[in-house]
Amino acid sequence: MAISISVVLLLAVLAVIFLRNGGLKFSHALVCMLLGFYLASTSMAPTIQSGLAATADIVGSLRP
Repeated sequence: MAISISVVLLLAVLAVIFLRNGGLKFSHALVCMLLGFYLASTSMAPTIQSGLAATADIVGSLRP
């Protein structure tokens, strides 16, 4: 659960930065948000969740 919240927070911060810099229009952000909600309600949601969790585990295990 902590991983998904941090990913959502990171994506929200990036979206705000892109909106402020003019690189992302509000309509584009809205479409991306709607796509996320649509994907969350499909049968692909568990696959996406496990893929993100595995990626977070790999990145978390890396030591500089």
